[in-house]
Amino acid sequence: MIKGVQIKKLKTIPDERGRLVEILRNDDDIFKNFGQAYITTNYPGVVKAWHMHNHQEDNVCCISGMIKLVLFDGREKSTSFGKLMELFIGNHNTLLIQIPKYIYHGWKCISQTESIVINIPDRPYNYANPDEVRLPFDTDKIPYDWEIQMK
Repeated sequence: MIKGVQIKKLKTIPDERGRLVEILRNDDDIFKNFGQAYITTNYPGVVKAWHMHNHQEDNVCCISGMIKLVLFDGREKSTSFGKLMELFIGNHNTLLIQIPKYIYHGWKCISQTESIVINIPDRPYNYANPDEVRLPFDTDKIPYDWEIQMK
């Protein structure tokens, strides 16, 4: 586990009309602030990585398909410095993952269909001065191989 990462198991409420899943409420223990909400998608096999924020915390939920979400703690003073964390989230594991600032993160679509991810960061995106530090998905700075691991 990486220090500061929080995981909320989401409850699905089905009925004859369909289903309802609450993702984040302002009375949740993990709620901090609302910045904005947006959707991003990945085609099968596509990796979107790596990035981190100096001020923003992300709240990530895959609402369709499946992704492999990977986190890396590059905070030198953290008790989990250098640790990696893999989470498989989406249709088969409905979770909300809160990612603290300074944690590099990215994901790969591992389903056979496009994945749809909702992010609810605690700050709005600043177009003039984006709060992002980006690295390529295959950087040597993060010891991670995005290929499937057959164990």
